[in-house]
Amino acid sequence: MLFINEQWIEGEGQKFNSLNPSTNDIIWQGCSASAEQVEQAFESAREAQMPWQLLGFEKRCQFIGQFKIQLEQNKLHIAETIASETGKPLWETQTEVAAMIGKIDLSIRAYNQRTGTSITEINTSAQAVLRHHPHGVVAVFGPYNFPGHLPNGHIVPALLAGNTVLFKPSPLTPKVAEVMVNLWQQAGLPKGVLNLLQGELSTAKAIVNLPKLDGLFFTGSSNTGAHLQQTFGADPGKILALEMGGNNPLIVKDISDIDAACHEIIQSAFISSGQRCTCARRLYIKDDQQGEELLKRLVELAANIVVDDAFAQPQPFMGAMISISAAEGIIDAQQALIASGGKLLLEAKFIKPNCALISPAIVDVTDVQQLADEEHFGPLLKVVRYHSFDDAIAMANDTRFGLSAGLLADSRDDFDYFLARSRAGIVNWNKQTTGAAGSAPFGGIGASGNHRPSAFYAADYCAYPVASMEFEALTLPQVLSPGLKF
Repeated sequence: MLFINEQWIEGEGQKFNSLNPSTNDIIWQGCSASAEQVEQAFESAREAQMPWQLLGFEKRCQFIGQFKIQLEQNKLHIAETIASETGKPLWETQTEVAAMIGKIDLSIRAYNQRTGTSITEINTSAQAVLRHHPHGVVAVFGPYNFPGHLPNGHIVPALLAGNTVLFKPSPLTPKVAEVMVNLWQQAGLPKGVLNLLQGELSTAKAIVNLPKLDGLFFTGSSNTGAHLQQTFGADPGKILALEMGGNNPLIVKDISDIDAACHEIIQSAFISSGQRCTCARRLYIKDDQQGEELLKRLVELAANIVVDDAFAQPQPFMGAMISISAAEGIIDAQQALIASGGKLLLEAKFIKPNCALISPAIVDVTDVQQLADEEHFGPLLKVVRYHSFDDAIAMANDTRFGLSAGLLADSRDDFDYFLARSRAGIVNWNKQTTGAAGSAPFGGIGASGNHRPSAFYAADYCAYPVASMEFEALTLPQVLSPGLKF
């Protein structure tokens, strides 16, 4: 179903399904929004935008607060929906819902800190005022890996700033989006402020091609993000915020606790079945005895990771990937690395037939001559042995991406050395590469983003600064500029 101008309606475009990747059962069916319905949603959002803006920040906060209440009252239902549609274990989807709830207060604080109003008194009758205005009507394109939390991280700050929103979720997770928007409706959001446009590529193109769209906030693949950058490049009047993937490196150097290091490596590489944009894709270990011991222990522990259905009891660490084709892509990538000279240390295999449950893979690619700079979006970890710390850092930086990077090391001096030389937006020490705080910016450089990080900094791209010089009365200056006579 689509949600346009406060009405739930059927899409008029191509029919598509959503599958539970753990069972391959159909859990949602619907039709894409047509180009005409996209235009209808845009007109609805445009009509609603100025009244929404003129409500003022405090009244907009009241609606967002009601949405928070809806999230809290329905958190188990949301978590179960995410688990059934993504294959992620229920324990993990419950943390996603908690992040959605936490995003409300964080976004309000970010708005006030980064885009609020400030006044500087010039004299008793004049002042300089800094305010922030919304862009207008913006689109939010959501991903499938965090179908609740990540679009929520765009939608909430966009609405707080006074924008109205066209929300197009991933075609792989339409059911989660439908649940989210229904909660916004229950929160009493005014007519036209948020519109849901389900669909695949044709719907996305129709939204991107709206001539009067004021901006687009995207989370997804680097290839799609690069296409959007090219499309919007000729139109600087549209704000574009890109949150994309990464070929993220994790270096291990001189650690005293091998099991603790292995824990952070596993959390970095295999959480969410490797389907986080911050997951470690490349592991650099020292080519010495400790490196050999660590790698042996890592393979042993990773081989014992429990992989199962999202609702299995006891709960697994890894659930299904988003689709069977995505899982097949990881196994194909594993085989390609072996064919290029990689050494298979732990093989990714299908756990059950006719579903997207696969075990993790670890491949030693030290001897691969030309290692492609690719983001394998799944539970596939490439290992490279290094001789010097400088070599490891150089190899870690040898990527077109720049999202996250990490160092596991006992020495603070080693981290300071690494931090100064690392090219990434998130650089962690003795913590998984997937660790990030909602109170900090989230984003990267290079092919990972366009210098508009999200999370706490999302407020920055949801509004633009307006500077005003304000005098209470017109007065003729006592001293005129040269060449003027009055």
